[in-house]
Amino acid sequence: MCIAAWVWQAHPVHQLLLLLNRDELHSRPTKAVGWWGEGSKKILGGRDVVGGGTWMGCTKDGRLSFLTNVLEPDAMPGARTRGDLPLRFLPSNKSPLEVATEVAKEADEYNGFNLVLADLTTNAMVYVSNRPKGQPATIQLVSPGLHVLSNARLDSPWPKAIRLGKNLRELVRNHDDDELEAKDIVERLMTDTTKADKDRLPNTGCDLDWEHNLSPIFMEVQTDQGLYGTRSTAVLSVNYDGEASLYEKYLESGIWKDHTVRYHIE
Repeated sequence: MCIAAWVWQAHPVHQLLLLLNRDELHSRPTKAVGWWGEGSKKILGGRDVVGGGTWMGCTKDGRLSFLTNVLEPDAMPGARTRGDLPLRFLPSNKSPLEVATEVAKEADEYNGFNLVLADLTTNAMVYVSNRPKGQPATIQLVSPGLHVLSNARLDSPWPKAIRLGKNLRELVRNHDDDELEAKDIVERLMTDTTKADKDRLPNTGCDLDWEHNLSPIFMEVQTDQGLYGTRSTAVLSVNYDGEASLYEKYLESGIWKDHTVRYHIE
């Protein structure tokens, strides 16, 4: 399902500080964060081996895209893979708004998604979603500040979104003028297994027990298809001078590993 929280143009050191947990079947083949792609514009991100796409990627020329799925009871058979959505933007030369407009025209070909597109060189960030069903796709400019995106609309007050936003806000306030350490952020904020009270769960039409199991920031639940839950956490920090760092803690063959990739936005 995934959850992301970020501080955008509202921190004295970081132009962007992004935290993202990826939730998926543990058995689904996945490549850890690394550089990949053809031509001069390589993509830095993890990769879904089955679909070929990604849940988050960035480039050396300051482009960034990430997505979460929308929690809903029924999936559309034959839908296009949502992992391709970031790839519509990352290798292109089009603005976030241009790509968002293109995606919105084809939004009904995908199951529910929330997609964020950003160009850090122009300080432009755009959110696009194809839910609620039956309504035109939403395109929204993302304002500076702190935002949380779970499995509903941007900044929807789901319990885990409220919890993560509150904890991130407190962490930033307590380290206002400091560069925040990625490993520390992950351990403090992104490993939280607290479940929401059942009477506070959103009404998505899904089974109540399933919603309850998906309510923590960091989740793990047994399903008919095997273990499902948080498989990786990424922290992307970009300073105003263009120095960028992508830290990933990820599960590989049942063992937690971590690494950091640093680059400079050109």
